[in-house]
Amino acid sequence: MKKISILLATLFAGLSVSSANAVVTLKVHHFLPAASSFNVRVIQPWCEKIAKESSGEMVCQIYPSMQLGGTPPQLVDQVKDGVVDIVWVIPTYAAGRFTKSEVFELPFLTASAKQGSQALWEYVQKNAMDEYKGIKPLFMHTTEGYVLHSNKQVKTLEDLKGLKIRSATRINAKLIASLGATPVQMPLPNVADSISKGVIDAAMVPWEGVPATKIHEIVKYHLDAPAGGPRFSNSIFLFGMNQAKYESLTPALKKVIDNNSGLATSAWAGATGFDAIVEPFSKMAKDRGNTVASLAPAELERWKKASDNVDDDWVKEANAKGADGAKLLEEARALLKKYEK
Repeated sequence: MKKISILLATLFAGLSVSSANAVVTLKVHHFLPAASSFNVRVIQPWCEKIAKESSGEMVCQIYPSMQLGGTPPQLVDQVKDGVVDIVWVIPTYAAGRFTKSEVFELPFLTASAKQGSQALWEYVQKNAMDEYKGIKPLFMHTTEGYVLHSNKQVKTLEDLKGLKIRSATRINAKLIASLGATPVQMPLPNVADSISKGVIDAAMVPWEGVPATKIHEIVKYHLDAPAGGPRFSNSIFLFGMNQAKYESLTPALKKVIDNNSGLATSAWAGATGFDAIVEPFSKMAKDRGNTVASLAPAELERWKKASDNVDDDWVKEANAKGADGAKLLEEARALLKKYEK
């Protein structure tokens, strides 16, 4: 009996140790290929960091290219419902659900991803957390801003007439329509094939998305806003975790997550994932003989004036949902000014 007691005690002790050291695997789901710049430069390093800081007790299993099923607009509900643990997504793919957050997608606001990402994080924490019920934002960011990629050279508003242009979100679509072109909303992975087949004539895409989709091999012209100033449009991104999954973690693992979340991590994601690749990725287009140009400053003012209604419409929509749209837009601009440098 004594031997049996010792044996059972040893087995239970082993089970306790095994349970205590059980590895937490986080399923991370997103819509771009594994070789995409953001996955390689931001998502993988973030996962490596939490694995190291948790001494291997918490690891990621990354599923790129929507490998777990669904479409990019469904990622928000996948993480909210606990189908996956973490997603990287443009939340405004789910149109109408993130009205307060999408203020950062309005035309001619952001000049860099680091600036936009810090402003976005602070703004959402103060004004829009009710839009993320069931989701714990770990970091948020913007792109550096959208660039127009086309097979027709565009220099003026008149050059846009009749063009079918890919838009990422509804705000981006409103901008394109205000400029006299026809918006065609679609996720980034569909863009290259749609240009090749003539479904669209051009696309608004940040430089980060160009190599993975090979847009620079399909089009000849790339039009940016004047250097240093705000770009045409933007998208907001969420790297968010299922709230219940976070709550299930031990205090030590929560601390690892917390240490790799927030304002500083948002700034890092924007700067590393977007700002840092503008020069090398635009050089890839130039090296193919493509024309990379900036809109003339005087023409930029025409584009801004033509799209004034986009801001006005957003304010009205925010007001209709019980928010003070004008005040929120003013606050977003103030935060962008705060993080301008």
